[in-house]
Amino acid sequence: MPYILNIETATKNCSVALAKEGKTILCKEIAEEGYSHAERLHVFIEEIIEEAGITVNDLVAIAVSQGPGSYTGLRIGVSAAKGLSYALDVPLIAVDTLKTLASQVVVTNGLIVPMIDARRMEVYSAIFNPNLENKRAILAEIITEDSFNDLKETIYFVGDCSEKCKTVLTKENFIFLDEIKYPSAKEMSLLSFEKFKIRDIVDVAYFEPYYLKDFMITTSKK
Repeated sequence: MPYILNIETATKNCSVALAKEGKTILCKEIAEEGYSHAERLHVFIEEIIEEAGITVNDLVAIAVSQGPGSYTGLRIGVSAAKGLSYALDVPLIAVDTLKTLASQVVVTNGLIVPMIDARRMEVYSAIFNPNLENKRAILAEIITEDSFNDLKETIYFVGDCSEKCKTVLTKENFIFLDEIKYPSAKEMSLLSFEKFKIRDIVDVAYFEPYYLKDFMITTSKK
């Protein structure tokens, strides 16, 4: 049976899941303010492999969240995924972070808007229909009271910036699902398996995370 290891580190949630034929078997994750990905990620991977009673040689692919999201988080996750993919000589699969987040919403109508915090009033966002078909390109956008006003359907917002966005997105057709905050590796299982079946893989040597905007280093004024 094809086992795929899924790695999600694009936000504060450090998450690893083992899946078989698109179904999550085990998942370990923790969301901390301090971004403990560097300390937790490899421990989670080792624990999941051991608890599943398999070895890394049973993995047929490694899937990783490609972004957008935290620069540091993405770098840690992608570096680990590329290392495993290369060492095991198995394919590397890149999964859209916002699609993973949106896949946690189960509705039959309306639109799903996953958002990841990008500081201040800026977010990374996309728009999906209930079948997870992308209805608008991923953007880094500043949220204002006019955002999404052209959408007349019921809009379901998910992500880690609900609190700040609620203050300006107040239309009656806007619904915030506060319980869905972070993308999780367990939600990657079906997405990565579908890509595996059609050999939708990336080049280990050249793949880079989708940062969406340049990483900025600021210098202290002191």
